[in-house]
Amino acid sequence: MEVYCTRPHCSRPKNYFADLDDITTLKTTQQKYCTNCGMPLILRDRYLPIKLLGQGGFGAAFLAIDRDTPRMRQCVVKQFQPMGNLTEETLKKARVLFTQEAGVLEEIGNEHKQIPNLFAFFTITLPSLQLNQADQFFYLVQEYIDGQNLEEELIQNGNFSEDKVLEILREILPVLRFIHDRGIIHRDIKPSNIMRRRDGKLFLLDFGAVKQVTNAPSGSATSTGIYSMGFAPPEQMSGNQVFPSTDLYAFAVTLITLMTGKEASQLFDAYTNQWKWRRQATVNDRLADILDKMLLPAASQRFQSAAEVLEAIIALSVPPPVLQQTQPPQTPAPQRKITVKPAFTTWELLAGAAFSGFEGALIAIALFSLVKNPIITLAISIVILSGLILAQTRRWLEKFDLLIIPGITLAIIFFIPLLRSSLGIQQLMILTVTSALIAIAITTIFRLIYKLLSSII
Repeated sequence: MEVYCTRPHCSRPKNYFADLDDITTLKTTQQKYCTNCGMPLILRDRYLPIKLLGQGGFGAAFLAIDRDTPRMRQCVVKQFQPMGNLTEETLKKARVLFTQEAGVLEEIGNEHKQIPNLFAFFTITLPSLQLNQADQFFYLVQEYIDGQNLEEELIQNGNFSEDKVLEILREILPVLRFIHDRGIIHRDIKPSNIMRRRDGKLFLLDFGAVKQVTNAPSGSATSTGIYSMGFAPPEQMSGNQVFPSTDLYAFAVTLITLMTGKEASQLFDAYTNQWKWRRQATVNDRLADILDKMLLPAASQRFQSAAEVLEAIIALSVPPPVLQQTQPPQTPAPQRKITVKPAFTTWELLAGAAFSGFEGALIAIALFSLVKNPIITLAISIVILSGLILAQTRRWLEKFDLLIIPGITLAIIFFIPLLRSSLGIQQLMILTVTSALIAIAITTIFRLIYKLLSSII
């Protein structure tokens, strides 16, 4: 088994131990050490990092195995790894932020199904490679989401369609509403921090830049430089106070980069201080207007909450009002009031089906008793029944008509034995009721198929 060394700047971090390929040995073996730098490899005597997942300015993430679980559960081990020449003050603030990430994940990870759970948070202090010094390493362990992030998905599948962007909006906005309601700003939303699990569910990752909402400017976050260039709005770049609309800005940048396949810097016109992306994406104007409002430079001009954006997204399904063209004044002409009938309810459809089946059976019985020819009976019955169905769709027949007409027809056949031939009253009722039930069943089946196809398409 290959085990990855987590010491920053280790020149040969990959270590291979053949004995760890045996599960029994893997569960019981004592500590293993990096053959290059001597760093302990089994963290807290249970987590074995096996692959480097990613590395940024202040941390590295490793895929690890938790050998204390029955099925050797995979997890993510994140280590605080500041890079560059940082002042002691900056380093201290970055440590606080990393510790805060663990606290936030503990608070929200177990409460929301689209945020990874926190399993552990610990520090390890070891002798440094430099004499008479000690190194302190910060780790947190969280749930591993097996899938692709949206940046990888863009590379593999190409530009996102409008429908896929709407799907992302509908799934991630509730997550943002959840954290914002708890006074938490993510501060680093971008395609690589949104993961699609193999079953299609989206997760919001990497809360390494989270910060509680305060009434004071977040200068500390600027000094540590935790944000992604191009995705952060002006107030975050300048070190001022951040808001829920700060996350909405970064989320909108994420979506337009996914739709256009362009980097954020290629879509922003620094001369006009505006985002120029619409011509490079196929998108409905109303959705584009929502994204543009999320991208406004002033935090106060944007949507103020994820809930507001969700309302705007829901309103997309409502047709826009038709604007009337301005015309010269004319003498108003008398207008006829147009009444728009509402769509049929489920009960109206089933009642109409029962009427059609019952009445159709009565008509067929009467016709066959008169003409004695099944083909002629079928043809005339179909014509008459089509007329009755048309009358229902136009609402010429509705409500009590559906009872009165079959009642009259049944009475006529009842009092004129010639129209029911050799059938008795009991047989007549059985045939007509059965016909009505069959019509109801067929209508129900077709309605279910229609709804199923509508949800898929």
